[in-house]
Amino acid sequence: MLQIDRALLSFDVLEKKFVCELGACKGECCVDGDSGAPLEEDETSTIEKHYSMFEKYMTPEGKKAIKKQGKWIIDSDGDKVTPLVKNKECAYTYKSNEGIVFCAIEKAFLEKEIDFQKPLSCHLYPIRITTYKDFDAVNYESNKLCIPARIQGEKLGVPLYKFVKTPLVRKYGKEWYEQLLIAVEELAK
Repeated sequence: MLQIDRALLSFDVLEKKFVCELGACKGECCVDGDSGAPLEEDETSTIEKHYSMFEKYMTPEGKKAIKKQGKWIIDSDGDKVTPLVKNKECAYTYKSNEGIVFCAIEKAFLEKEIDFQKPLSCHLYPIRITTYKDFDAVNYESNKLCIPARIQGEKLGVPLYKFVKTPLVRKYGKEWYEQLLIAVEELAK
């Protein structure tokens, strides 16, 4: 484990190679899971505030799920998460013509309609952060859905912490990420 400020990172985050391969996985991480995407406290109000801006990109099933369940829910673990369509797919998704599942929230962001990219937990995936009183546990969530991403990461030689640089900076800041780079360099000696 490596600790930088309150973040305690598993070595998998530093050592595993990873580059999303959407053509192979088709965005299955937005479809397959036990619960919706975990939401930060401030993200619930952001989603409520901007819902009308990304609703137009959502599937009819997603809109129905939101109408029935709300814009966010509390799951069986007591966490705030995105609602699901038929206990499977995130309600905030849409499919491209190629059959790839994307985030409607991120679509509105890319169209410059909102300044919120998507839930941080989605942006960080396959990293999962569990917040405790004194530290954040930053772990790599390995699953069969991401086998093509691991193969692509190995092929290109991209470590996971570099692949998720933008969301790590979003979570902890640029200075924190620079400390991470220094620590990784020191560990390599």
